[in-house]
Parts: sequence; C-alpha cells; structure tokens
Amino acid sequence: MGDFNAAKTEAAQKHKLILINFSGSDWCGPCIRLRKEILESGTFENYASDHLVLVRADFPRQKKNQLSKEQTKLNEALADKYDADGKFPFTLLVDENGKVLKSWDGFPDESPDQFVSDISSANNK
Repeated sequence: MGDFNAAKTEAAQKHKLILINFSGSDWCGPCIRLRKEILESGTFENYASDHLVLVRADFPRQKKNQLSKEQTKLNEALADKYDADGKFPFTLLVDENGKVLKSWDGFPDESPDQFVSDISSANNK
C-alpha cells in the first residue's frame, strides 16, 4: 500500500499491525537487498498475509521510476512523521494508531525467519 491512512483503517478492521518500509528502490543497495532477501521471501510473505498491512514509502531517484505527485506527497508526509533523518532502509512496525512498536535502522542482518520472529515478539508485548 502507499496510503498510510488507508493502511491504518485496514489494520484496525482486520486487527493487524502495519509494517512501513522507507526505501530508495533504484539507488539504495541495502534497500534492494532487504526487499529481495527478506520482504519477498516466502517466509515473510506467508506471515505478512495473515498479520500485517504493508506500506512502502519509496523515494526513487531515476526519472523512469518516478512516482505520481500524489504518491510522492504521501511518502514525504510519512517520512516527516517517522523518518525525519532520511534513513534508508528504515523499517517500522506500528499499530493501527501509528504507535511505533519496533524499528530496524538499515538492513536487518538476519534471516527472514528471524525477521518474522522479531515482528511476532514485538506484537506480543
């Protein structure tokens, strides 16, 4: 999803948490690695489908990858709220009210299983 407000609504209705990923999809090596090695893994996708609403705030640099002006504004507003320092990749686990439960600064140097376990244990606190 690209709209955090819609994600909060869905999370509240389905009793799920929200995972926000700040990414530079076409220039940030660790962001690309995070997507390929963890976020696109079967382990993570299976867990996420039942437990998470996913929000990607992408900040591509190449002209061919530019987002719509509307999406860029949504991403910038989300970054102003949660990633004021402009860290990439930066991943947050938040509840349906937007309260931060856990954050990962940079590439989480762990397996998809460990990443899912981190989310699960933060969810149970």
